[in-house]
Amino acid sequence: MMQKLKFILAGALWLCAGNIFAAADPQVEAFIDRMVEQHQFDRTELTQVLAQAEKKQSILDKISKPAERTLNWDQYKEIFLTQKRIKQGVEFWERNQATLEKAQQEFGVPPSIIVAIIGVETFYGRITGRDRVLDALYTLGFYYPKRSAFFLGELEQFLLLTREEEMDPTLPKGSYAGAMGLGQFMPNSYRAYAVDFNGDGKRDIWTSEVDAIGSVANYFARHYWTPGQQVTRLAKGADSRHGEFVKAGMKPSISIETLRTAGIDTGNDLPSEMLSSLVKLETFNGPEYWLGLPNFYVITRYNHSNMYAMAVYQLGQQIEKQIPDSR
Repeated sequence: MMQKLKFILAGALWLCAGNIFAAADPQVEAFIDRMVEQHQFDRTELTQVLAQAEKKQSILDKISKPAERTLNWDQYKEIFLTQKRIKQGVEFWERNQATLEKAQQEFGVPPSIIVAIIGVETFYGRITGRDRVLDALYTLGFYYPKRSAFFLGELEQFLLLTREEEMDPTLPKGSYAGAMGLGQFMPNSYRAYAVDFNGDGKRDIWTSEVDAIGSVANYFARHYWTPGQQVTRLAKGADSRHGEFVKAGMKPSISIETLRTAGIDTGNDLPSEMLSSLVKLETFNGPEYWLGLPNFYVITRYNHSNMYAMAVYQLGQQIEKQIPDSR
């Protein structure tokens, strides 16, 4: 028998407000209908929870004009490849060394990538977001038509998650897009990939560095990270003549042999049949070209941006250089 949704309610006044709220918005009413029919939510309790969700104009403003869209690679890496972020990454690695080694053994993902993801996403847990997840997903699901279907799906996943984990859905905070915890998992990713890595019976990616490390490693493993394989390297000799390769997209689809034949120096150690993308990063001094090898593509599954993936890779490399016997 499915456990009833456990919500912390605000009292009888919310019941009245919730009924008015649901009746006034057909979209919300339709969402409630679907959650009741497909997932057996209690209609009254769910109505009361959604009555407490707030539309936030600040969230709509942020998602409409994300700052990273205006940055080139030089500007972007200045945010993430700082001495402070490197130093604190070393500290995070050192205090979690045993856990990182365990994660590498179990999932095949190197500590440098796990630490860098958490460093880029939340500065090792210091910046996990100030918006209520309920408000973020409600606002974007019902008031951001461009991606309404996606965020309504995440709102659905969030409500399922809070029921499964016995959390009050009005309390968790995260990013303006609804991402949560040290690794900034969206609700669907939380349900699919978060793990209880410390064995305490909870998947706590907010306060448990151990669970966050295991969850990030599991995410990468499930997205086909290949242990021991390189991530990227400079594509020497690539230039504007190779624009067709850049336009082929993020997913590795061009053989190393094809790139070599086109005059790009890939080095001699990569298999000719290995697939790659050609990554172009704009800088103040002109473009840089890099090989987007399969593991580089896996990083972009966490955030669909070549600059993001390069920041994670390079931050991880800088941190690793300061860890004794890490190689």
